[in-house]
Amino acid sequence: MLDGIVFEKVGIPAASIVTDVFEGTGRAMAVSWGVPNYKFLALPHPIANLTDAQLEQRAREITPEVVKLLLQGQD
Repeated sequence: MLDGIVFEKVGIPAASIVTDVFEGTGRAMAVSWGVPNYKFLALPHPIANLTDAQLEQRAREITPEVVKLLLQGQD
């Protein structure tokens, strides 16, 4: 999350991804770093117990949203 915020602050497009249980933490971090409207993506939690194939499927599913976020940027 912080890497994405820092990249965006210096003009480098980024797409931060968290699992859904960390959405509140991500929002709080964005507020504390001065970007309360920072846009990020969330995947279903947990991911640690997924197989490589399941992780790859999740990555494929979220890829269009990552591209969209990178192309629209942070307003």
